[in-house]
Amino acid sequence: MSPVEVIPASDRDVVAHVLATAFADDPVIRWVVADPVDDRTFFTAVLRHELTDAVLDLAVVDGRPIGAAVWQRPGQSTAQQPGTDELFIEILGMAGAVRAGELDRLCEEARPAEPHWYLADLGAAEPGRGAGGALLRAGLDRVDGPAYLESSNEVNIPIYERYGFAVTGVIEVPDGPKLWTMYRPG
Repeated sequence: MSPVEVIPASDRDVVAHVLATAFADDPVIRWVVADPVDDRTFFTAVLRHELTDAVLDLAVVDGRPIGAAVWQRPGQSTAQQPGTDELFIEILGMAGAVRAGELDRLCEEARPAEPHWYLADLGAAEPGRGAGGALLRAGLDRVDGPAYLESSNEVNIPIYERYGFAVTGVIEVPDGPKLWTMYRPG
């Protein structure tokens, strides 16, 4: 089996495709995006209209993407581009856009006040190949201070703990899924 290599990603469509595959069964994505067919469209919109300055990494095997990570530097905003609300209503429907807005609000309220790197997304399209660990190591090698994330899957908590993250709380979305907030000191 060829080794996993982590490379910088410039093609947001490729990252969106990998994340859509990786998060196909994710409870948070399934709560926000009612139709799995729209996952790639959703991730493309997020990467192009919200996380516009994010650092993107791909985990590849023999040049084929099998995982992706999206990091925001300290102080970067998730401020939306003009017209983004309408785009998300078109993609998610009104109910999905409202759910996404509520989720964004709850996550923003839970984030640490001090400057930190934010791991917005990390997903392995082919679990068990080492993509997640490789992406985490590469991202944390870049981090020069604290890091923060929300895990949408309780099973992944021990993986993040191996890299120095600790659970700091739980976001309980009304009528929705749970997310575990995790912090890694600098």
